[in-house]
Amino acid sequence: MNTEQIARRLVELCRKGEYEQAQRELYAQDAVSIEMPGAPAGALGDAKGLDAIFEKGRKFHDMLEAVHGSTVSDPVIAGNWFAVAATLDATMKGRGRTSMREICLYHVRDGKIDREQFFYDMG
Repeated sequence: MNTEQIARRLVELCRKGEYEQAQRELYAQDAVSIEMPGAPAGALGDAKGLDAIFEKGRKFHDMLEAVHGSTVSDPVIAGNWFAVAATLDATMKGRGRTSMREICLYHVRDGKIDREQFFYDMG
């Protein structure tokens, strides 16, 4: 698949809440997941390798008490890069309800996502 096909498939799966399926299908084994520098205490941090990315996703899911809504924009594509805007309205265990908004940036190498990086306001 080319970058546009990968981007559209990722959006399709994420809109259904099928995040681990998206990772299994679209990510390289050596993919990296990068959070914002200076993330607050308790943040999940960076992950290297597909198994670590799966574990990061499971840990995030375990932090959720309830999901009230989410959105994923259509992708913006430039060469081997694409970005989407995402929102999540959720109640976090022990932390209450929060609204998260972020830009998710992805890089494609050899037909697979090899890098994801998240940009969001902290605090």
